[in-house]
Parts: sequence; structure tokens; C-alpha cells
Amino acid sequence: MTKLTLRRYKDKAPAALPAHLIGPETLTFVIIGSGPVGLALALDLARKGHHITLLTAFDFIPHGSKAICFAKQSLDYFDRLGIGQLIRDKGVQWNTGKLFWKENPKAIYSFDLSPNKDQKNPAFLNIQQYYVEEILINALEAIDTVDIRWGHKVQHIQTKAGEAHLDIQTPTGDYLIKADYVLACDGHKSSLRQAMGLNFEGRVFEDNFLIVDIRFAGKQASMRPSERWFWFDPPFCPGGTALLHKQPDDIWRLDFQLGRHIDRDAVMRPDYFDPLIKGMLGAETAYEKEWVSVYTFQCRRMDRFVHGPVVFLGDSAHLVSPFGARGANGGLADADNLAWKLDRVLHGKAGQSLIESYNHERVQAADENILHSTRATDFITPKNRASLACRNAILELASKYDFARPFINSGRLSAPTPYQDSPLS
Repeated sequence: MTKLTLRRYKDKAPAALPAHLIGPETLTFVIIGSGPVGLALALDLARKGHHITLLTAFDFIPHGSKAICFAKQSLDYFDRLGIGQLIRDKGVQWNTGKLFWKENPKAIYSFDLSPNKDQKNPAFLNIQQYYVEEILINALEAIDTVDIRWGHKVQHIQTKAGEAHLDIQTPTGDYLIKADYVLACDGHKSSLRQAMGLNFEGRVFEDNFLIVDIRFAGKQASMRPSERWFWFDPPFCPGGTALLHKQPDDIWRLDFQLGRHIDRDAVMRPDYFDPLIKGMLGAETAYEKEWVSVYTFQCRRMDRFVHGPVVFLGDSAHLVSPFGARGANGGLADADNLAWKLDRVLHGKAGQSLIESYNHERVQAADENILHSTRATDFITPKNRASLACRNAILELASKYDFARPFINSGRLSAPTPYQDSPLS
């Protein structure tokens, strides 16, 4: 059985070290962060002919349960980056979702997100985030003009005279960078956003959810269809919800809503989650645990994503719940939107207003994602008896009548945002 292994990367010290001897290193732009957004942006710009410097505080690809569900728009972007086939070869394709309610073993609603089967990419593809990151890193390492600096952490940032000045800390010494642009892809705890004192406003949801990634023993995995299954108030998780997704390597992600007041240590023990798993999949289910964690979530965003020479992308700029797969997909859309605009500006074919259009369009997209994410969360986790009664009435009607089924909201799954009032229109 293939176990998760931690791949570490050896840093190559940049020529600018040590800084106190030769002054700051001057770069046109620097990318901060080695998640899928920062890596995709780096590959996009590298394929457009730019020299890439990417800094990451990590010296490894973090393994564990993160993004797995990549939408057609992201898959099309991966094709343009030259890695689409690698992603498809590794991933699990799916188009169909099913919704269940209470003890009824039959789905009350089934939907197909890809009615046109002649398209190159499916509606969604499931693949663990660490595989996507490794594919992106391998593609970047094959390009001579790419410099990924592992274990390089931004300690301080200052913007002045249209430039960004960065203090960088590394295991072998500190140095300085002066850059025309800093592209911040450093996640929801963004050290750059915090260092610049920028806001990150929004709503915090208090419900707790348990993720358990499991690997089936024997041939059980191949017997199950590659579909998204979602339960409302199932008998194995009374009053809560549950979600099932298939991943590569015969690994399945199981997600259980636990409520607000829980003992986090207790729920991650096998004596707690084993009854949930066997309640969902059957008492005779044999499996091995790959990963277990508890999470809560937030819906937040910055007021602006462009702050002079510093541009924020992905979770550093906006944050949503996992319902609808709008997190990583929204971040990849940020990279797709910014790369061609920055390329034109750097080649002198457009002015700074083109970068400002990134802010306008992607703030609009973030608002749309947050709206859908918040509505899904409110439907999945009703906050009072009235909203619970309304939700259950919709589910009751949906089990009998077609007209009610579109009102069920287990996550409006990620789709491209139409820029109806873009300054480029």
C-alpha cells in the first residue's frame, strides 16, 4: 500500500546572499507562496517567457486533506499550462452528484453537471492538492528561468516609490529584495497581508466538521461509482450532514458535520469516527485511515486585492467555506486572470490600469463565491427552528416533486464568474 510521504526540497542559495555585503537583490517581480495558486501563476508567467523567483517558507509539500475538487475551468487552465493530461491521468473524473435525506437509501435528487459529454474535460476532477502541487513543481523545475527558493520566509515588507522592499529570512542567512511587483499567494494566514496591516473582513462559522480520508481494503473501492454523495440528517449522523468523495489511490474523503460544541481530541479517535464511517458505508466496511482532522471555516475577503506593487491572490485575498469547491478553483482563476495582464504590462503593451482591472474583476468573483458559499452554509447548517423547518420542507417536497429540487443547496459548485461590468468590457 502506498503511504503518504513527505517530499522535501533542497534550497539553492540565491546569488544575492549575503545581503549585508552587496545590498538588495533587484527583481521585476517575486511570487510568495508554494500552494497551487502561486505555483500555477509561476508556471503561467514562465511559459510566457519571464524569469521566475518564487519564495516559500516551506521546504516540503504539505500532505493532508486540503483541496481535492477541481472544476472544469481549472482543468482548462491546466491544459493551457501544459499539465492537463498529467492531472487527468492521476485524477478521478466525475459529473454526477446525488443527495440523500434521513434514512431513505435512495437519492431524493440526482444531477449531472456536464450534459455535453463531448467536452475534453469533465465537470469536476478529484485529485489531492499535494499531487497538483508536485505536478506543478516538476513542470517548473524543467524550466531554466525558474528559481524556487525553499525555506525563504518574508520577515518584513515595505512599499515606497512604487516598489516593494522585502526582508527575507533563510536557514543560511538573511537578505533583501527590491521588486516592482510582489504577488502574494501565501494563504489565508498571509504574513504579507498582516505585515501591511490590511483588513480581512467577513463572517466566521462556528460549526465543526470532521474529515476522515480512508483507503478501502480489497475491491470495495472499485465497486463504488465516482460520484459526489451528500446526506442531510442521515441516521448515522443525526441532525447533521455528510459528504462522500472519491480520490485517486482508492482513497475516499468522508466529511461529517458535528455541531458547535465538541471535544476535538475525542472526535479524532477511532472509537468516535469508526461508527460514523460504518454507518455511512456499511457495518462490514474494511478500511485504513489515511488522514483525520477537524475544521471550521470562514467567508472573508480584503477590501482590495491590489495595493500598489503588491497584488493578492487566492486565500490570501479571499476565503470561503469548502461547500461548492470555490476555494482553490477561485484562486486558480485569480492566477489565470492576472498572468496575462501582468505579462502585457511588463512588455509595455498596457498600462497599470490593466492590473487594476484584475482587482475589479476578482473582487466581483470573490463576492459571488462568498455569496454562494454563505447561502450553502446557511442551508446545510440552519441557525434556528424556522430555517430548519424551511429546509426540511424543501427536502420533503424535493423527494416527490421536480420543481423543488433546484432549491436544495448542498453547495453551488464552482463555475466561472461573468464579468458583467468589467472595465475591459
